[in-house]
Amino acid sequence: MKGRGLTLSEVAPLVQADLVGDGSTTITGVASLDAAGPNKLCFYASTRYRKQLLATRAGAVLIKADHVDDCPVPALVVRDPYYAYALLANELHPRDRAAPGLHPAAVVAADAVLDDGVAVGPNAVIEAKARIGRGTEIGPGSVIGKGAQIGENCWIASGVHIAAGCIVGNNAVIHSGTVIGADGFGFAPGPDGWRKVPQLGIVRIGHDVEIGANSTIDRGALDDTVIGDGCKLDNLVHIAHNCRIGAHTVMAGGSMIAGSTTIGSWCMIGGQSAITGHIEITDGVTITGMTGVTKSIAEKGTYASPLPAQPVRKWRKNTVRYLQLEEIAQRLKALEKTFSALKRRTPKDT
Repeated sequence: MKGRGLTLSEVAPLVQADLVGDGSTTITGVASLDAAGPNKLCFYASTRYRKQLLATRAGAVLIKADHVDDCPVPALVVRDPYYAYALLANELHPRDRAAPGLHPAAVVAADAVLDDGVAVGPNAVIEAKARIGRGTEIGPGSVIGKGAQIGENCWIASGVHIAAGCIVGNNAVIHSGTVIGADGFGFAPGPDGWRKVPQLGIVRIGHDVEIGANSTIDRGALDDTVIGDGCKLDNLVHIAHNCRIGAHTVMAGGSMIAGSTTIGSWCMIGGQSAITGHIEITDGVTITGMTGVTKSIAEKGTYASPLPAQPVRKWRKNTVRYLQLEEIAQRLKALEKTFSALKRRTPKDT
């Protein structure tokens, strides 16, 4: 995507940076330290990349004050180079926006409400009584269900399904293949098999939420499924019915949450983690990748359970030992019992 083009003197105040060097250099985009040319902006946030910094040909580098002496090109001195980079990358590479209006192949119900500046792509469907906020873009082939509400300045990519009655806040980004508001997994067993339990809640998504491709968020059974403001979900994330996710929590790819679980604010859930249902996780918890969470977490901190990779021969031996744990535990219990009995029979020292 073509950058806008800003001089360093214009860039610096956007991130409250102190400029060290020539402010007239024009920056047209961002790049990595070792690939950047004289009109590209980079960031330096780890000493692991000092060699690349010393050799960079970038137009400027976002950097902390402690490392300015190592920077051979103009420097933008900030407290957090990576965060400043994120802000400027969006400024220099704005997303291409579709022109407002309805594509001739779009299908929009007569009583749907579309505010000013809405763009609806080809083969998109907006059903009865749905409402789309100002400046929102609905991508090709997406479906906005009956009575659903989408906020302002959202980008709904192609092939997204937002089911009936669901609510999405302002500035949402929802990538292709995502389904919001499918029925939760609710079935009651009986003599004639499994009886479906109606899923009567909706999904409520806050403001400034991003949801990756092919993710699923199920509607509630009775209460709503709720995603808080500022949450960021990666691809292939699954959130079951009645879950509540606190503000600014992030979830990496393939992670899953079973039904009726509550997760606090500012949590970080690693990829392929699996969280059981009907538990609570407090604010500020980090769960490392591939961790299984089977009970509530009441204290802030980092939690992990996956085993590291190891040579296959060692793994096979350890697996055999694992399968013998119950037998070993029973033998140990018997030995402890025998030892206790021997101690009781042994005369005490006089």
